[in-house]
Amino acid sequence: MRPAASATTGARRPRPSRVAAQPEPEAAVRRGTWASVLITVGSWGVGWLPMTPDSVFSGTTLLNPLRVYLPGVLLSTVLLAAGSLLLVRSWLELGRALRGRWEEHGRLVARAAWWWSAPLMLALPIFSRDVFSYLQQGRLLASGLDPYSQGVSALPGWFMQGADSIWAESPSPYGPLFLLFAETTWRATGGNIELSVTAFRLLALAGLALCLWAVPRLAAVAGRCGVWATWVAVANPLFLLYMIAGAHNDALMSGLMLAGILLMVRPPRRRVHALWGIVLIALSVAIKPLTALVLPFVALLLPTGWARFRAADPRLRRRDRLGPWFTTAVISLAVLTILGAGSGLWFGWVPAMLTSGDAAFPYAPVGLLGLLLGAVVEAVTPLGARDVAAAFYTAMTVSALGFTAWLALRRRPLDPVFSAAAVLVVAVATAPIVQPWYLLWVLPLLACALRPLPWGADHPRWLGWVTALAVLLLTGVGVVDQLSVAQWLPVLAVRVFTLVLMLAGIGWIIHRDPVTAPLFPGRRRPPLEVVEPRAAAASPTPPEAGVPPDAPPDGPPSTAAHPASSSTRIPQERP
Repeated sequence: MRPAASATTGARRPRPSRVAAQPEPEAAVRRGTWASVLITVGSWGVGWLPMTPDSVFSGTTLLNPLRVYLPGVLLSTVLLAAGSLLLVRSWLELGRALRGRWEEHGRLVARAAWWWSAPLMLALPIFSRDVFSYLQQGRLLASGLDPYSQGVSALPGWFMQGADSIWAESPSPYGPLFLLFAETTWRATGGNIELSVTAFRLLALAGLALCLWAVPRLAAVAGRCGVWATWVAVANPLFLLYMIAGAHNDALMSGLMLAGILLMVRPPRRRVHALWGIVLIALSVAIKPLTALVLPFVALLLPTGWARFRAADPRLRRRDRLGPWFTTAVISLAVLTILGAGSGLWFGWVPAMLTSGDAAFPYAPVGLLGLLLGAVVEAVTPLGARDVAAAFYTAMTVSALGFTAWLALRRRPLDPVFSAAAVLVVAVATAPIVQPWYLLWVLPLLACALRPLPWGADHPRWLGWVTALAVLLLTGVGVVDQLSVAQWLPVLAVRVFTLVLMLAGIGWIIHRDPVTAPLFPGRRRPPLEVVEPRAAAASPTPPEAGVPPDAPPDGPPSTAAHPASSSTRIPQERP
């Protein structure tokens, strides 16, 4: 027999169906801000600090308790590791909290990116010390030397200024516009480390602002959820840690490229806007020349924008390509010529970008293969290992250029934005050097260009947890690999200690944390949230429209139930 109806209501209460406690997005933003504060304080102990008179902090004892003594170093390591993991967790929690109501909280995602970035402005450089190489390359130019033919080792005292010795003999891989900024920074600050790092971070913040402006609008033009694209590509902890805390110029490069593409496709579309879009992309080339690879593809957006390539069969005749390519080449060459003449460097970046110097990373697939091939050939032939590896790397570069040409000349071209992402992926995959932040070149393009699946999901269900796992692992790599520890301390022990902390934290987030564990495979699927009809209609193309009731989270993380306040799960009603 069925149980009697409740005496208080006089009727049988309906069973809860697909109802779950939903994380509060504002709380996730607050936790992420505190995480950034922890990261900043931790950086004061294990962040990069050159031992030079040009640094204010290196000449004081203010940071000695955190940098000189082992307890302070260990405490700083704990703060950096915990803050980094908490930032990733807050990002995932924010995604879960907003699932099904992205459009209602569009400003919240952008605000999260700004709030999480603000404390990092006060951090010592972490996750990379490339910013010191930037400054030294500006010093090269200010000294009348050519950064495209000489490394920073040509300068006296370069090592004390913090530049990584692995790049000491390498030519600059950056464009003339960025080198002009680096020179201006050196002259304006007198080489002061703290002021110079702040200047480069302000440049990264400009890139963040451009990305926050361009990504949601570009996604909206493509018929996707712009707020979700912003969350996954810009409010991403990797972007904030490597671009803002690490002060990388890739932020501005990406921002200019994305803003240029947006001007070329955003309705109401005017040809003058499209031409200005080419100018912005050419400026991104002048920051980091790798974006020159996307020009043949985005040029195809000049005549009609994105609409043609959303058609079923977007065939292009030869003349349909020649006109846009000619226009794009003329504008880009004009911009780069003006900047090259202004800096006195002209096009020295062309041969510089085709070489990595003598550097190769064993954890980069092509870098490892080149090192192994060189060792094997040297063992059985009179050829040197370095020459063999260099020839192999050149061959891989040529193959990447060949792939770019093939993709650009297809009779049935792929989506130009997707093609731009594809050539960047191949360029990274065939390079002897791969850095974690290279993912951020591609992620915004893919977030905007990938088409939703037929049943309404943004992408395959596995892509959500793979992206989350990649963010976790690459964050862990940055923390463990880029610790600045004094030589008189047990460096290896500190790194092992940090590795254990990161592995434990990553394991907790994946397997035990009630907020984040349901996002990964191997856990019971949580019930899905109820989406009110009005809320669902707020977005013209909601990412989760049409998802089967028993499907696991797709795309952005689910706002599914989590036992944060209770261990009791609400059962999911079967149809």
